[in-house]
Amino acid sequence: MASSDIVGIDAGAVSRWLDTLGVDFDGPLAFGRIGLGQSNLTYLVRDQAGRRRVLRRPPLGRLLASAHDVAREARILTALEGTAVPTPRVLGLTDDPAVTDVPLLLMEFVDGQVVDRMSIARSLTPERSRAIGMSLPQTLAKIHSVDLEETGLTGLSGHKPYAQRQLKRWSAQWERSRTRELPALEDLTRRLVAAAPQQRELTLVHGDFYLRNVITYYDTGEVTAVLDWELSMLGDPLADLGSLLAYWPAEGENTSDDFAATALDGFPNREELVAAYSAASGRDLTALDYWHAMGLWKVAIIAEGVMRRAMDEPRDRAASGTPTAERIDALVAKAHEVADTAGI
Repeated sequence: MASSDIVGIDAGAVSRWLDTLGVDFDGPLAFGRIGLGQSNLTYLVRDQAGRRRVLRRPPLGRLLASAHDVAREARILTALEGTAVPTPRVLGLTDDPAVTDVPLLLMEFVDGQVVDRMSIARSLTPERSRAIGMSLPQTLAKIHSVDLEETGLTGLSGHKPYAQRQLKRWSAQWERSRTRELPALEDLTRRLVAAAPQQRELTLVHGDFYLRNVITYYDTGEVTAVLDWELSMLGDPLADLGSLLAYWPAEGENTSDDFAATALDGFPNREELVAAYSAASGRDLTALDYWHAMGLWKVAIIAEGVMRRAMDEPRDRAASGTPTAERIDALVAKAHEVADTAGI
């Protein structure tokens, strides 16, 4: 696709900006939408010498307050350079109106494999699938061991109990983005509010950690970069593990869209993910079922927001398609099931 056809990017202005950053490139630059993300838009920037970089910008159209903040994402990525957490390096950030009408984030291109399509997942050997799956909880443990003082991330967000902050934030997002009445979700919200666990620890929390948001090595399956930090906050580390479980459907479950890679042969099951995280982190996982239920609740609200944005601004639609009301209902039903089992 010609650069002039890429929605949301002024190729000439971006090229002039790269010049000011001292980023080496042979023009003209070519831009192409990459990834299946339905939130911030991500582009591959390729020059005539074949060098690649990655550009991020917020979605088109109406945005919810505090969402899609690429400047904040840049701050987090910069702070994590030099830690054990694998991340792409930030090359530049701008909100200069001569370049763009929204903030733009330029990052290095990290080579590797993103398992974001069923065709890719089916091409993996069972051994490789397992290696990728088992690398995820180990990577989560690295994120949760980041020294907040040393990285300057102590002020990233509030320090009040994370469950209450998340319930308030995502309930507000639901009210702003919902397309219909959904009594089952309202009931689930009440259950989660009533059963919120006491916060015992405050760590960096990714906020949207799952299979599609990591890059893995082609040979070992180990995570080589964690992507999409826009929802990252300080909070309870078990929230991340709960979200990972929410995005990890087992065979026969209908909580995913057309992407049910984790049900394929080779990928570890949810119990194995939990055991791997426990071994890597040493944490008490007593409250995990609560965070699993909340993870499903949050994914349902995010999916509803994506569905709403696609209705409002069709150009934001990603290649993975748009969530359906049926899938969102299934997520809410599964959350109730998890909550029932946990006695919430």
